[in-house]
Amino acid sequence: MTDPARLTAMLRRMLVIRAFEERVAELYAAGTLYGHVHLYVGQEAVAVGTCLALRDDDYVTSTHRGHGHCLAKGAEPPRMMAELFGRRTGYCKGKGGSMHIADFSHGILGANGVVGGGAPAAAGAALGVKLQGRDSVVVCFFGDGAMNQGVVHEAMNLAAIWALPVIFVCEDNRYAITTPSAYAASGPGLVARAAGYGIPGAVVDGMDVLAVEEAVGAAVERARRGGGPAALVMETYRFRGHTEGEEALGWTYRPADEIAVWKAKDPIARLERDLLARGVLTPPALEALRRGVQAEIDDAVAFAKASPEPDPSEAWSDVSA
Repeated sequence: MTDPARLTAMLRRMLVIRAFEERVAELYAAGTLYGHVHLYVGQEAVAVGTCLALRDDDYVTSTHRGHGHCLAKGAEPPRMMAELFGRRTGYCKGKGGSMHIADFSHGILGANGVVGGGAPAAAGAALGVKLQGRDSVVVCFFGDGAMNQGVVHEAMNLAAIWALPVIFVCEDNRYAITTPSAYAASGPGLVARAAGYGIPGAVVDGMDVLAVEEAVGAAVERARRGGGPAALVMETYRFRGHTEGEEALGWTYRPADEIAVWKAKDPIARLERDLLARGVLTPPALEALRRGVQAEIDDAVAFAKASPEPDPSEAWSDVSA
């Protein structure tokens, strides 16, 4: 992909996710936000590269670490931030919080606090698309910890049997909370497991947004033509902990040299260097882009703080069970 405008838009989306998450970290540390937050810093290339390969009428299911997926698919930072603040103007009226943001208008079928919980929802949505005779596709994001969840394998099996247009995107950030995926997952990995269901797959450099878009784009086009599901493993890394505040619990499960190696692969810095080298951006243009993103996040925080809290009378509204 060489279109300068598209490359710049790609970088901007990644910068928005990074700035949003870094501000959330600051707000959480200050005691402004409540509940757990699982940040996406370091993994931006996966969400952006994947979602840029999708159309507006395609769908995604997300995870507990879902802010990046939502923002990449088109969710607006002000309403995202308002949801984290527990305000009525949030996507779930302040009642979903960080792990349960959804916006059907952008094809975001929901973040999910249950490990692997998005897989059956993705298969169901893909079945609906197929029965309706549409050529939309569904992307199911999940982490390496979900590779060992039975429901993920059940969803893969059904997707293969019915040739459903669903792409299983595993974000292998090396750790399921504190457990290394190299220890917890037996065998050669998800691609080999998916092959057992007759699903083609590939391992992708998840720190390279262009490689992600290319791989997802190929899988998406195959699915649109009726070729069925695919499984992609994105090799990536979260720069922050599993959840904010884990340091207070004394968790020191990642070697410092390992973190340093992966931070040197920062997907945003990598794309910035590439665009500067290509002449797509100049240093002043890049700085202006960064300032514009920070201003957007400032506005999102101001919007959230000025928004009303849900009225207690709304506690049982929008509840189905």
